[in-house]
Parts: sequence; structure tokens; C-alpha cells
Amino acid sequence: MRRLLFLSWSAMGLLALLPVSGAEAVELPVRKAGLWEMKVVSTDSASPDMTMQQCTDETTDKDMSTAMSPMAKQICSKQDIQKTATGYVTDSVCGMAGITVKSRAEITGDFNSAYTVKSTSNSEGGIAGAPRNTTTTIEAKWIGACKADQKPGDIMMPGGMKMNIKDMEKLKALIPKSGK
Repeated sequence: MRRLLFLSWSAMGLLALLPVSGAEAVELPVRKAGLWEMKVVSTDSASPDMTMQQCTDETTDKDMSTAMSPMAKQICSKQDIQKTATGYVTDSVCGMAGITVKSRAEITGDFNSAYTVKSTSNSEGGIAGAPRNTTTTIEAKWIGACKADQKPGDIMMPGGMKMNIKDMEKLKALIPKSGK
């Protein structure tokens, strides 16, 4: 159950990194096509460290942003992305199932060979109720071409579980309506 919650909140955290449309919107660069390995390390004891891989291409990265942006708009009341001298900084406030997560992420790297996302978040509400502070680091590196049995959008999770990011569109129906 903890792993499922972690994966759900990880997905929500990734939504917070997606650009929102608007005249002044800053967009993150598209990653180099191929297989990316992402090591996720968190200070939250309920969120185990994990390594996953994602097969991507330019179209998939752009589609992910386009498909997930409406979902992010639905659950996030704030989503700011700013370009900095060393990369990008995002600030977001998102809510789902009675839990509000405020997060700030610093993103550095070149999106061709490696990038790092250092995120701090504070969550309040939900079953635990007490505020919870978490620091998460994602170290991503390009490891080469996707494997023969992979297609763009495939994510290989720990334990051999495989899912495709394009299926995330189906998860929109599972997000509780916030009544905004």
C-alpha cells in the first residue's frame, strides 16, 4: 500500500513539473530520445528509494506535457516554472484526496545526457493529518537506445512492472473532483 501511495504521489509530483500553457509560460526542454534511467531518493521513510527506466522520444515527451497539463491544472492551484542561470525552478501547490502538497524543485542538467531534480515538499491533510516535509532527488541519465521490446512512453518500475505513460490519460478519471 505504501508503494502504491508513493507511486501516486510521485506521479502527482511529476505533474507539478509539467509546463502550464499561457502567454508567458516557460517550458522544460524535451529530453534526448532513448532510454533514461532515473534514480529517486527520498528522505521520507514511507517512500522507498527506487530506480526506474523510461523509453522516450520527442513526441512522447511533448505528448506527456500536453496530456498531463489539463490534469495538473485540475489538481494544482499554482504551477510556476522559471528559467534560471543554471536550469529551472518550479513552485507548485497541488491537492488530491484531502492532501495539499506545496513543492519547490530545482532542475539542472542538459536533458541530453543527464539532469537532476532536487525537490522539497510539504504535505498536509489526509489520513496522517500532520504536516510532512520531504526532500526528493531524481538523478536521470541517458543510457542509450531503448531496448527492442520497449516503445516510447514505457516505464520500467522496480520489480519488473512495466507501464506506459500514455496510459496515464486513463488515470484522470480516478482523480477526485476538488469542487473548485
